[in-house]
Amino acid sequence: MTKITKDSIIGDVLDMDAGCAPYFLEMGMHCLGCPSARGETIAEACAVHGADADKLVAKLNDFFGLN
Repeated sequence: MTKITKDSIIGDVLDMDAGCAPYFLEMGMHCLGCPSARGETIAEACAVHGADADKLVAKLNDFFGLN
């Protein structure tokens, strides 16, 4: 499995393991199933929701054991 980056597509990350959804929910992204959310990069979603993309990427890589 490759490391998650700010350019990773949210839908791809969720498809790897839906158990990571709470990390997106805690940043305010509550519409994880909508087509635009699934097609956004982590950086794009964080910009829209005022979240720190680097922190989210670190949490996701920790979740997947990629750090």
